Amino acid sequence: MKRFAIAAAAAVLFLGGSLLRAQSKYGPDSTECIKYLSYYSEYYKQKNYDDALPIIDGTVLVRRIINKTVSNKAYRQALIDTLLTLHDTRAQYYPKYAVTALNNKGTDINNYYKGDNEKIYKGTEEIIGKLGKDTKPSLLLFNLNAAIELFQNDELEAETVINTYQRNKELVEAAVPANDAEKETFDKVKADIEGLFITSKVASCDNLIALFTPRFEAAPDDVELATNIVKMMSSTEDCIDNDLYLAAVTSMHRNSPSAQSAYFLYRLHSSRGNKTEAVTYMEEAIASPDLDAETAAGYNYEFATYCVKNGLPAKGFAAAQKSIDLDASYAGKAYFLMGTIWGSTTCGGDEIARRSPYWVACDYMQKARNADPSLAEECGRMIGQYSIYFPKREDAFMYDLTDGQSYTVSCGGMRAVTTVRTQK
Repeated sequence: MKRFAIAAAAAVLFLGGSLLRAQSKYGPDSTECIKYLSYYSEYYKQKNYDDALPIIDGTVLVRRIINKTVSNKAYRQALIDTLLTLHDTRAQYYPKYAVTALNNKGTDINNYYKGDNEKIYKGTEEIIGKLGKDTKPSLLLFNLNAAIELFQNDELEAETVINTYQRNKELVEAAVPANDAEKETFDKVKADIEGLFITSKVASCDNLIALFTPRFEAAPDDVELATNIVKMMSSTEDCIDNDLYLAAVTSMHRNSPSAQSAYFLYRLHSSRGNKTEAVTYMEEAIASPDLDAETAAGYNYEFATYCVKNGLPAKGFAAAQKSIDLDASYAGKAYFLMGTIWGSTTCGGDEIARRSPYWVACDYMQKARNADPSLAEECGRMIGQYSIYFPKREDAFMYDLTDGQSYTVSCGGMRAVTTVRTQK
């Protein structure tokens, strides 16, 4: 097999030699060519195939001749074909060098076929298909760029370009750098791939919806598909406010639920005005045992605010209190929110019962002021507003109530113990 490999390489080199003789016996770089052929002959005669390997990989010599050949296009093309054949020969008969050989072939394809996007795309596609995650990251970038150029010239479908982008991005993410410098290079290529794809505008939101909707409807529980849809739409401008995106995120959560995915669904539904679904997912997120206290406190406070804005005061009050229990740093703004909840609560009953929520509202504003001095001015303003609605002393007297007396308020699904205060 090795002898066949050497013979194949020799045929390639002698082909180059015959082309060179069109200009002189051994071409414009005859000294270099004769030297390599001489080395090869000696190694071959001695059956020293390992030392003959640099000749099989004699791409340096061929590149030098190519770079010196500009005017004769047919001759130059023949040399390029010779160069690519050398890479293939090395990859086929010396497997331990196959990755390097094919990556080098891809680089040469890009260098010597500039402007011919079809050849670059097809050539690098073949290499990527063979090497997978061992593909040199720069080739993944060249490959995607050629695909985009073909798409823009109506020579490639948007679906093909989108699939190419997804695959290449995954491959560069899966590549294992040998050192920090290589990692930096990989990260740059990844950023370039993402940037190139985004700026190309191949993946318009309409394109993605048209492409993925039938796929998703056919396999709504395919987690990999749902994940791809979410990734693609998340990276496309203004492409998360649609039914497909929501359905894909829901599928991901259904198959692999977490506090984070539940919270994300809360955000999606709340932005679309789906109150029932938003509340359901946020309550699921808050109840998740995998949340750390800091995150849980933040979720609870956000949920409290949402509930207040959407007519759910009791849920909002409970969530605000929970945020304080989890993280005392929320006390000031949470107490303030709880005060506004009581201040906007309407209770039925007699004159005192209807005015009693304002006492509780002032209690919480005072708590907020004590917890966060930066809120003092605002809290004082709110206390002043609520105090206007305190009952008059004579009205309280009619119900056997006096200032400072304990009073229990219970309405709107909330309960609080406060003190009687009257207008002076």
